[in-house]
Amino acid sequence: MLAGAAASALCLPLLGDFGDAGTAGVILTELRLPRLVLALVAGACLGAAGLVLQEALRNPLAVPEMLGVSGGAALGVAAPLVLALPVPLAVQPLLALAGAATGGLLTLLAAGFGRSPGAVLLTGAAVAAALQAALLVLMVLADQLDLQIVYRYLLGSLSARTWDDVTGLWPWLVVALPALVLCAPVLGVLRLGDEDARALGVRVRRARLAALGLAVLLIAPVVAVCGPVAWVGFLAPHLARRLRPDADAVTWLPWSAALGALIVICADQPARLALAPIETPVGAWTALLGVPAGVALLRTGARG
Repeated sequence: MLAGAAASALCLPLLGDFGDAGTAGVILTELRLPRLVLALVAGACLGAAGLVLQEALRNPLAVPEMLGVSGGAALGVAAPLVLALPVPLAVQPLLALAGAATGGLLTLLAAGFGRSPGAVLLTGAAVAAALQAALLVLMVLADQLDLQIVYRYLLGSLSARTWDDVTGLWPWLVVALPALVLCAPVLGVLRLGDEDARALGVRVRRARLAALGLAVLLIAPVVAVCGPVAWVGFLAPHLARRLRPDADAVTWLPWSAALGALIVICADQPARLALAPIETPVGAWTALLGVPAGVALLRTGARG
């Protein structure tokens, strides 16, 4: 009996080690790794979408947050949840697509399909403000649980995401990636201006609508999963142009996607650790870091 007790005493630390290793493995594979992959995919989609919008509208300030695209996607997902409508989880990306397309189309229609870059920006800011106000109304109507959901769709968060959230993005990416390859050369032509683009055989209005549709296809599924992670679509294209100033849209597109992924990864670290054990939304950090960086890039670009 003494021998058995001694053997049990020796085995307990080993079992504890194995238990700790198993827990660490579960945390790594089921929490950390899907969050990392989701941050990479979401950042790449937002970075690419920002470049598409800026090039198509010939406006360096044309970002999803300022054109009603992100706000429309967030409203499309949050409204059925707060209003207790029986919507399956698989339908949420479709609701985000519908909301993003509605917000973007309202902006383009009110601004005359981008004939004036300044008009697009001002109109988009008005549409985005209206959608933001609608989200605030939902916050008033929501109970405590729904309020947390709406809060996520106001700021964007990667918290508690799983592999199911990651795999839900792949069908949309399968459609978006070939469209990006086909769209990139047209973006370079649109950058020349409407008259020059028409002279080169591009149907400007259709091309601009196609670019908006592609941006919606990239942004809406990300918003359905993470909420609107702000300023990534603004900062990543500007960094891509700064790193490759003599390139064109075909070259900037992969650079913007890679830099968008890097921005979200970097912002997710303070989101997890700055106020630990309380986790802050990653969208708050991308805005906090992105606004001064973007202003600095615009000022130095203007001097150049």
